[in-house]
Order: sequence, then C-alpha cells, then structure tokens
Amino acid sequence: MSSVKISVALGLLGLTVFVLVALLAPWIAPYPVDEVVGGAWMGPTRETLLGTDNLGRDLFSRLIWGTRTSLAVTALATALAFLLGTLLGFWAGVCGGWVDQLISRVNDVLMAIPTLILALVVLAMLPKSTLIIILVIGVLEATRVLRVARSLAVDLATQEFIEAARMRGEPMRWILWREILPNAFTTLAAEFALRFIFILLFLSALSFLGMGIQPPMADWGGLARDNKDGILFGVWAALVPGAVIAVLAVALNVVADWLLSRDSRDWRGGKHD
Repeated sequence: MSSVKISVALGLLGLTVFVLVALLAPWIAPYPVDEVVGGAWMGPTRETLLGTDNLGRDLFSRLIWGTRTSLAVTALATALAFLLGTLLGFWAGVCGGWVDQLISRVNDVLMAIPTLILALVVLAMLPKSTLIIILVIGVLEATRVLRVARSLAVDLATQEFIEAARMRGEPMRWILWREILPNAFTTLAAEFALRFIFILLFLSALSFLGMGIQPPMADWGGLARDNKDGILFGVWAALVPGAVIAVLAVALNVVADWLLSRDSRDWRGGKHD
C-alpha cells in the first residue's frame, strides 16, 4: 500500500473517530458537561483521565461534549455556507451580465470587511444563541464559497454540454443542478473539507472571545478560554482543545488533498459529463 493510501486511510479513520465521539458523547463521557468533580486544575487521575478545568469539572468529559457541540455547529454552519454560496455562485457564473456583476460586487463588499470583526459586531447586537451563531457564520463564510462556485460555473458554462442543454431549452435550475453541480462536485467536496476547518477555527475564536457558544455548553474554543490562565501555572488544560483541533485539521486536509488530486486526474482524463 502506497504512502498516499495509508495517509488517506488514516485521515478517514480520524474523521470517523471524531464523528463517533460526537454521536456517542452521552455514553462515552464519564460525567455531565457541567458537573464539578474535584478541585480546580487537578492532574490526571483514574477518575479524571485528563484532570480538571478551572472550576473542577472533568476535562475529558467536557472535551467529549465539546466535540459534539463544535462539530455539530460547524457542520450546520458549513452546510448553510455551501447552500447559499453554491446557489449564488452558480447563478452568477452561468447567467453572467448584470446578475453576475450585482452578486459579485455585493460579495466583494462583504469580503472586504474582516470576517471576525463583522461577526463580533453582529453577535454583539443579537442574542448569542446557537441558531444565531450558525446563521451568522454560515452567511459570512458563504462569501468564500461563492467565489469558488462562481469560478467553477464560469469555466463549465463554456463547455459544449452546457450549450447543448441550453439549445434543448432546459431551464436554468436543470442546468445548475444536473449539469454544473455534478461536474463541480469533487472540487466543492474538497473545498467543503477545507472550509469546515476554517469555520471550526472561526467558531473557536468566537467562543474564546466570549461571543460564541455560551456556558454551560462546552466547545473547544470555550475550553481554551476557560483554562487559559492555567498556562501561567504550568497547567496544560488550555492546550488540549488546540491539539484536538490540529488533529482534526490534519485529517480533513489529507482527505481534501486526496479529493482534489482525484478531481485533477478526472479533468485530465476528460471526465466532464
């Protein structure tokens, strides 16, 4: 087995483990998310495998519950970003003209504003519920997806099979979802994997700044925020969620690179329809 296949297999295995941990969190976590089980920043013991956090809660349990929260919110926000970005990007790329100019210029204005600053401003004015956080992150990240989707649609719109569909009188929705999407799917899937990590880091940054997931719910950014002061005393609790994010990022990047390499081979082989 080649090194590429091994790395892809390990990446898929890592993603599977994260998904299973998120789904089975109530059965894996030894304690409820907000239960105090000891003193603050205790070391690892048989009862607390990773020690305790700043309030004496089991860090291992909160990490597992945080995996469920972080992955669920990130997945929903990423799905929303791709739904909006792909729809508008395909529409702009295929229609062209004033439709393309209007969508692209509005998108450029939104992208010109630093995403984190804009999110902080919006969340400061709105209730910081999980639904609001998903909507804000999804809409803001849709601007990045739109650029990718539009670029793909512009390239595909010049292909002969698109012209043939137009000459047959196919409606726009048929062209978008039956012609454009299948030929852009692999690239979009790879972009989904990369965007998932960016949104996860975005969510963690918001939580670290106190504008993301709110207590008593746990997420990776919130775990780092709660335990950041422990670094001054040699407590490594704040580094655990960062290490978990790094492992997930590596696994997703390996899978995304594999998808992109497959897409490149398909295009060189002429598999466009």
